[in-house]
Amino acid sequence: MDKTFIIGSILIGVLSGYFLRYFWAKLEINSAERKLEAILEKAEEKKKEAILEAKEKAIGLIEEAKKEAERNMRELKELERDLRNRQGIFEKKLIGLEEKRAQIEKESELISETKERTKKLHEEAVGTLQKIAGLTTEEAKQELFEALEKKYKDDIFGRIKKIEAFGKEQIEKTARQMIIEAMERLAESVVNEVASTNISLPSDEIKGRVIGREGRNIKVIERLTGVEVIVDDTPEVIFVSSFNPLRRQLAKMALEKLIVDGRIQPARIERIVEESKKELSSEIKKTGEEAVYELGITGLDPKLVNLMGRLKFRTSYGQNMLAHSIEVSRLSEMLATELGANVAVAKKAGFLHDLGKAVDFEMQGTHPDLGKELGQKYNLSEEVIIPIATHHEDHPPTLEAEIVKVADALSSSRPGVRKIDYEEYLKRLEELENIAKGFSGVEKAYAIQAGREIRIFVKPEEIDDLASQKLAQQIADKIEAELKYPGEIKVTVIRENRIVEYAR
Repeated sequence: MDKTFIIGSILIGVLSGYFLRYFWAKLEINSAERKLEAILEKAEEKKKEAILEAKEKAIGLIEEAKKEAERNMRELKELERDLRNRQGIFEKKLIGLEEKRAQIEKESELISETKERTKKLHEEAVGTLQKIAGLTTEEAKQELFEALEKKYKDDIFGRIKKIEAFGKEQIEKTARQMIIEAMERLAESVVNEVASTNISLPSDEIKGRVIGREGRNIKVIERLTGVEVIVDDTPEVIFVSSFNPLRRQLAKMALEKLIVDGRIQPARIERIVEESKKELSSEIKKTGEEAVYELGITGLDPKLVNLMGRLKFRTSYGQNMLAHSIEVSRLSEMLATELGANVAVAKKAGFLHDLGKAVDFEMQGTHPDLGKELGQKYNLSEEVIIPIATHHEDHPPTLEAEIVKVADALSSSRPGVRKIDYEEYLKRLEELENIAKGFSGVEKAYAIQAGREIRIFVKPEEIDDLASQKLAQQIADKIEAELKYPGEIKVTVIRENRIVEYAR
């Protein structure tokens, strides 16, 4: 009984547990279904909300697009209306122009008809007069002139002669008086200078120091300054030869310093030459400034003033160019005052008229052309540039240019003021140097020995020894072909050694 009870109790417990677990599982399933239904409901609500929101946005975009389309349509209508208005205006103007053209054509035809009628009337009148007089127009003119000439021939001839004589006399008298007054007022003596080429020595012993061992000192001086140093039997004097006045002055200054110092050797020479270059540059600047201050000329570029200072060492036919320029400036000022011309322009142009000669030994071209280029480069007025460019022409285009030309002639034509041989000598040396400089690879070229020799320094990186030989021959051939000269010219090409050719 006890076992049966226990087994029954166990069975009842198991069954009870099974049914409890079944009911509990069913309850959980029902709870999950309810949660899922709730989630699905929420998702459905969100879906509906998203659809509504999208519809609202779409409706808004459609409304904006409609409004934009309406605005565009309004703008297009306004543009179309403007175009119609403009088209109407253009059509009216076109109609007006057509009417004016028709009117002009009508008036032109009327003028042509009037000209034709006038011409016919004139021909008829001339024909009638010719019938009455029995003469043609030319015959009538000829007869009238012959009658007047016959009647008043002596009177007309006498009056013409008297007027010509009186006018010529008065013009010459006035011009002569003006020039005399201008020259009398120029209270200055212009010295006829030729740049010095000789240097005095304290004794002949110094010549040996100047020459140096195997002539090395002279070679250094010649290479650095571009001149030829001539040491001959003349007691206590050595000579410097070069057509370039600035080179000659530089060499003179350096040699004088070396002679005073007494220590003459290559390193010292290089230092002294550099010092002399600076001193020469300073002297050129000071000279130009003093000349401008002396004349009372203002507004010139400082570089232009420096160029004018270089003319202190430049001569033309033996005449010092700076002194000549100052004299021409003063004469131009006085003549312009007498003639009522622009005094400031005449004075400035007179001072600068030979500006090109400050660079004509460095640049190609005539000194009037070079002066014109420099004037334009340094912003001179056209009124001043014209006299500079035309002071050697027969008929300068302005009164101031004519005045500068006359002043230049007055300053240059005084007896003994110029030496033609000296200018020709410089021209010959310049031509020699220009021929050599025209070849490729040439660094420097110096005409020395009064034009009997030309020394050419070549660039060693461009010209080898064989090319130097060929270059010397080519230059000699070109000198023979282009220059006329007595005797022979020695052509020396200097690289690491010297190659010599002769142009005979």
